[in-house]
Amino acid sequence: MKIILANPRGFCAGVNMAIATLEEALRRFGPPIYVYHEIVHNRPIVERFRAQGVVFVNDVAEVPEGAVLLFSAHGVAPEVRRQAAARRLLAIDATCPLVTKVHLEAIRFAREGYTIILIGHAGHDEVVGTMGEVPDHIVLVEDLEDVQALPFPPEARLAYLTQTTLSVDEAKVIIDALKQRYPQIVGPNKDDICYATQNRQEAVRELAHEADVVLVLGSQNSSNSQRLAELARALGKPAYLIDRVTELQPDWFRPEDTVLITAGASAPEENVQDCVAYLRSRFGAKVENRTVREEHVSFPLPRELRVLTTAS
Repeated sequence: MKIILANPRGFCAGVNMAIATLEEALRRFGPPIYVYHEIVHNRPIVERFRAQGVVFVNDVAEVPEGAVLLFSAHGVAPEVRRQAAARRLLAIDATCPLVTKVHLEAIRFAREGYTIILIGHAGHDEVVGTMGEVPDHIVLVEDLEDVQALPFPPEARLAYLTQTTLSVDEAKVIIDALKQRYPQIVGPNKDDICYATQNRQEAVRELAHEADVVLVLGSQNSSNSQRLAELARALGKPAYLIDRVTELQPDWFRPEDTVLITAGASAPEENVQDCVAYLRSRFGAKVENRTVREEHVSFPLPRELRVLTTAS
């Protein structure tokens, strides 16, 4: 057996920042620390933080007045910020800057009189936050059927934005359909799909043809991880999305297989290495690292924590 380890894989800059923010908040304030929704969409990480005294909530009303509340990497709507202020919470914003960019684009387009068509997945935390910025000026489309069902006349003043963790290929199909139906539609100055999502998809697209099986480390509620597995399947490869090595099934593999391993942007590297160790032990697998693109992106801790650090 041969293992191809795809690079880049795993944590992106936004996830690194969000996790570091929560770790620093725990160090500085001690538990309990409250987080609005999951800090990142990864079950092992959420379980680890929960064991350290972090409380994940779906409603600001669940947080005691005056407590510390982190906003997750996926961002929140302004109403959530207002609720946090009303409860006198110490709010720390761990929103990924690339998500914040989409929020600001939505505000700008709405201010300029556009109706915004957001391409994304209904109910995803990021989509809920973005739509909450300009609820009266934005509609969601998930697929081509939604595009055809849009009620706007051909001359409507429209703009589109995308969730940051979409499939690059699927987003392009929907954007092309929007442009065909509404030739005057405008978009962001720069692609909204984040660099890490694009790079991990590019690595799978380039390397999958060498593989018999594709393993994607990531959680079921991780949009970008799901897209990696879907992409591998679209390329004709059996692909399995798992959180941990304990989910591996021996009958997924043959001793002569080449296995491509990648990881979503919120999946810890230790879980990748656990899978590598299993395949080495069970099948005598040899490992080959393959780098498709280098990444050198990092984000600073949120301003709230930097101010506290300076003050102390």
